[in-house]
Formats: sequence, C-alpha cells, structure tokens
Amino acid sequence: MKSYRKELWFNVPTRRALINITPQVEGCLKESSIKEGFILCNAMHITASVFINDDESGLHHDYDKWLEKLAPHEPVSQYRHNVGEDNADAHMKRQIMGREVVVAVTNGKMDFGPWEQIFYGEFDGRRRKRALVKIIGE
Repeated sequence: MKSYRKELWFNVPTRRALINITPQVEGCLKESSIKEGFILCNAMHITASVFINDDESGLHHDYDKWLEKLAPHEPVSQYRHNVGEDNADAHMKRQIMGREVVVAVTNGKMDFGPWEQIFYGEFDGRRRKRALVKIIGE
C-alpha cells in the first residue's frame, strides 16, 4: 500500500469564501500514482471546512445566507467565545459544514456522483490557512 500527503495553502482576503479545490485534489491524485484507494481531505483550521457539493453560484449564495442566519457574525457580543476575538460564528459555521471528506479512488480517478466537487469553506479568512490531502491505496 502507498501513502501520499500534501498541504494545500490558502490566503483568502475576505472573511468568508467557498473555493473549489477539486482541480488541486485531482493534481494530488495524479502525483500520488494511486489507482485504487481513498482520498481524505480535511481543513486544518477550526474555522474552515471541506465539503462536497455542486459548483453552482446560486447554491453558494444560498449557503452564505443560510449559514449567516444560523450563526450570524454580528453582534459579536452575542458569543461568549468572542472575548478578545470575533470569530465564534466561524467555529459554528465550520461545525455545520464539516471538517473533512473521503472520496473513493477507482481506476486512478475520484469516484464522484454527478455534479460533485470538493470545496474549501473559509469562515474566518484574511490569514494563511491550509487543508490536508492524504491519499492511501495501491
């Protein structure tokens, strides 16, 4: 069995963003030369997420509005965590969207359903952060 590891780095200039990282993960799979196995991709920060969904701008807009209703950023005083910080909402948004995804690898390709793509969700940006890609298989 082979193992591959790579960190993908992001520096999002805004507080929130959804970034399609499918091409970068596909590049990792190609570099790994693994044909059968699994990909684990996870955010390495507690205010960011990795998830799978459709790459459609209307859906991304809806996610942003929905997450802001569930865990609004302001007023920051509503959160006990925000003593000296302002990112409690980002922690909650990450919890909702999830930490990681696992994707099957079959014949050297990600075994996706229709429209599935991998996204890095940033909820407290404006600094350098990363996601891990770990691939295990033959």
